[in-house]
Order: sequence, then structure tokens, then C-alpha cells
Amino acid sequence: MTTPTPIVYTDSHAHVDGPEFDADRDQVLARARAAGVRRIVVIGAVGEPSSAERAVALAERDPDVFATVATHPHDAGKMTPDWWAVHERLATHPRVVAIGETGLDFYYDHSERGAQADAFRRFIALARKVGKPVVCHIRDAHPESRAILDDCGAAEVGGVIHCFTGTPDDATAYVAMGFHVSFSGIITYKNAQPIRDAVRCVPLDRILIETDCPYLAPVPRRGRRNEPAFVVHTAEAVAHEAGIPVAELAAATVANTARIFRFPALDVAGAYP
Repeated sequence: MTTPTPIVYTDSHAHVDGPEFDADRDQVLARARAAGVRRIVVIGAVGEPSSAERAVALAERDPDVFATVATHPHDAGKMTPDWWAVHERLATHPRVVAIGETGLDFYYDHSERGAQADAFRRFIALARKVGKPVVCHIRDAHPESRAILDDCGAAEVGGVIHCFTGTPDDATAYVAMGFHVSFSGIITYKNAQPIRDAVRCVPLDRILIETDCPYLAPVPRRGRRNEPAFVVHTAEAVAHEAGIPVAELAAATVANTARIFRFPALDVAGAYP
């Protein structure tokens, strides 16, 4: 009997640098590998730039981890010249594959909207300067965000609309602009039908999957701390909506993530080329 090829996944957006994982980070990463998650993109953008420093440090010591750097729109109003200096220094680090997450969050409005927009524009400019894609956090601000992305030429370096929470029309618009769309565990929630509908508006070569852990654990893990191993459940839900086998969805998202973040691709069996 032929041994089936193991399914390999990439978690394109995780916050495993955070304090929520300080007690068991090594075990979390081991569980991810056991579940087939062979690449994790750690987002160094929560609160002060120490998050960016932690993400890069983790990527330096683990060959399966890559980092991004920025300041989340929730904290854009707190940014100082020193914060910018950290991001500008780390942006060229070889283990940093993108600038983000940055963007607009008009749902919570934790930072003044003008400050969010200013930071978004400046981070896009940094992404273009270093030739790396931009990871976008966008909530209840899709038209405004698309205007900034277009005005700032973000499509020149590409990017990801992470943890997509828009409508099918929004997904279609981002694809037309040249961006990738990433789906999180939210897609498994009962009230997320518009997000499930959006899957069919995104070509297979533009879909990414993520956990956004420790937040947004998918069903059947909802209510627990999320972790990269749980991206398997999100993959199953996205594959169902796309009408394709999970193995096909997983292989496509592994390839898509490697392409947009420009790191070496894994083959479908999970071996380095």
C-alpha cells in the first residue's frame, strides 16, 4: 500500500512571540510541526516595537519561522521617532519578509483615524523602500484602505489582506488590485457567511490561511487559546467553500505564501528543496 503524502501547511499570520506563549512556546511550535505546519510568519506588530524585536529574534533561531515588523493600527497614535527607527532598522533584516501588520481599524478606533492613515502610508513607503510586501489589517475601512493602497503604490511590492472580514465585493476588489486575501478561523463561525462567500471570489493562487493566534481559534477549538496547529481547521473550512480537497488547498496556500513573502518554497511533502 502506498503511504499517503502528508499534508503540509503554512500559518501566514501568527503572534507566537507574545506573552501568551511564554510558558510553552517550544511545545506550541512542536505541535505545529506535528500537525504539518512547516512555516510560520510571526507578526511583530503588537504594542511597542519590542514585539518586532521578539519576532525577529524568534525567526533568527528557528529556520521555519519568518518575521514581519510594523505597528498595529490600534497603536498608531502612540508611535514616536524611536518606534520608527526600530522598524526602519529591522525592515532590512534577512529574516523579515514583510512590513506589517499595518492598516486601518475603524471598528475599534483605538487610535485616531488620521494617525492610522498616516502610519499606514508611511509603512507602505517603507515596504516599497525595502522591496517587501505589506501585511494589512483592515476592519470596517475597506474603501478608505483601498484608496491608500492605490495612492501609495502598494501593488508594486504586493501584499496580504490579513484576517479578511469584508464582503465578497471587497475580496474581488483586492484581487483586482493584485493583493492576496488571507482567511482566519473566523470563517468557521456561524455568523461569517459573507466571509465564506468571499472565498469563491478569490482565485486559488491568491488565497492564504492563518491563525492570527492567540486570537480567533477556529471551530472546533473556539474558546481556547489559538495556536499554529489549529490552522488545519481553517484550511478544511476554506477548502470546503472553494470546493476542492484539503490537500489541494493546503498545497496552494503553501506555495502562495512562499511566493508573496519570497522565501524558499516547500514541496508538497514538506521537504526543503
